[in-house]
Amino acid sequence: MYIYNVTSNVQEQIHDKWIEWMKKEHIPAMLDTKKFTKALLTRVMVQEPMGGITYSVQYTVESKEMLQKYYDEDAEELRKKATIFGEKVVSFRTELEVVNEQ
Repeated sequence: MYIYNVTSNVQEQIHDKWIEWMKKEHIPAMLDTKKFTKALLTRVMVQEPMGGITYSVQYTVESKEMLQKYYDEDAEELRKKATIFGEKVVSFRTELEVVNEQ
C-alpha cells in the first residue's frame, strides 16, 4: 500500500475558500478517479516563517501501478484545476510506502 501525500501552504486570505474547495470539489474528484481508497485531510501543526497555514492530504492507493495510472490518466487535469488559487497556494507531493500498519 502507498500514500500519495500532497502538502500545501495556503495564504490566510483564501484559506476558507480553499478548505471548502478541497472538501467539496478536489478531494471528491480525486476519489472519483477510483485510484484511491480513501483521503485524509490534516493540518500540519507548525508555524511557517513564510506565513500561511499548512495542510497535508494523504490519499491511500493500493499499489505503485495504480498510482502510476493516476499520474498517466488523471493528474494533469486535476492539477490544472487546482491552479485557480494561483500563487496563494504552494504545494509539493511525496510518495510514501506503507511498511507497517497496526
